[in-house]
Amino acid sequence: MADAVELEAAGRTVRLSSPDRIFFPERGFTKLDLAQYYLAVGPGILRALRNRPTTLERYPEGVGGESFFQKRAPKNMPDWIPTAHIAFPSGRSADEMCPTEVAAVLWAAQFGTLTFHPWPVRRDDVDRPDELRLDLDPQPGTDYADAVRAAHELREVLHEYGDLRGFPKTSGGRGLHVFVPISPRWTFTQVRRAAIAAGRELERRMPDRVTTAWWKEERGEKIFVDYNQTARDRTIASAYSVRPRPHAPVSAPLTWDEVGEAVPRDFDLATMPARFAELGDVHADMDDHAYSLEALLELANRDEHDHGLGDLPYPPEYPKMPGEPKRVQPSRARKDSGTATNSGTATT
Repeated sequence: MADAVELEAAGRTVRLSSPDRIFFPERGFTKLDLAQYYLAVGPGILRALRNRPTTLERYPEGVGGESFFQKRAPKNMPDWIPTAHIAFPSGRSADEMCPTEVAAVLWAAQFGTLTFHPWPVRRDDVDRPDELRLDLDPQPGTDYADAVRAAHELREVLHEYGDLRGFPKTSGGRGLHVFVPISPRWTFTQVRRAAIAAGRELERRMPDRVTTAWWKEERGEKIFVDYNQTARDRTIASAYSVRPRPHAPVSAPLTWDEVGEAVPRDFDLATMPARFAELGDVHADMDDHAYSLEALLELANRDEHDHGLGDLPYPPEYPKMPGEPKRVQPSRARKDSGTATNSGTATT
């Protein structure tokens, strides 16, 4: 391995050991390539992470090696990187790093961090999200083109319910994310309720193409609006994050004109720096906005009152929530119901 190198970021020096360690064998990208990528897109990745509690997805030996998610701030983290104390649904809590300068991103890259997973909150108010994050997840039998169609219709839904502006980005895989900056007035539960309402409205408009069904057996070949990505402690890869796939794709912010014109393969560790140098951060003004969720929450109330559409299941590791339906797979529920009926008949 080559000797360590030092990188400069806004007056801060970050030491990078083993800079020639191969992180992406298919492309030959090294740890130094990764760090230099994050330096090249520094203002963009910092805009996405600034003051947010952030989980690190680490691959110390590269994409072919073992990986893990690090929620707690590492003990060796420099004192110039601030933290925030956050509570998990399990009742436990932790201090997570909150990047405030590009050097913090480079420091994390030194330890094999490929992808950054920021919470939708800032460290000065960790219980009230300032982003509504909508995840359009292609299911088997669908692809990115299907997610594109759903995203354009979702844009109309957001416009009609609160004149909300969504900021689209590729997931780095086959899906699309649409982030809406919001005023930090609502709890995680309320923001999740708004996401469900938006998803259900999109489902009504595109019933053959979109679903909010939590159980995979009910989704079919549709785009799943993963509303549970808005639950507490669920995070989405940040804009400009490198994803752990062989060709080193990145989660790329897009303009709406690009949704459908560009494809995820256009954006990777090699191509994004040139795009950033030419265009800058196309979501640079995202923090200038703070929209209201009132119209979506009113829609949620109407769905419940007029159509009996209440809450939807939480992920299995979450405690049972008030008003949540039974967290039982439909086929199992039918089987259990049939067993109970048969058992009752046999004893009558």
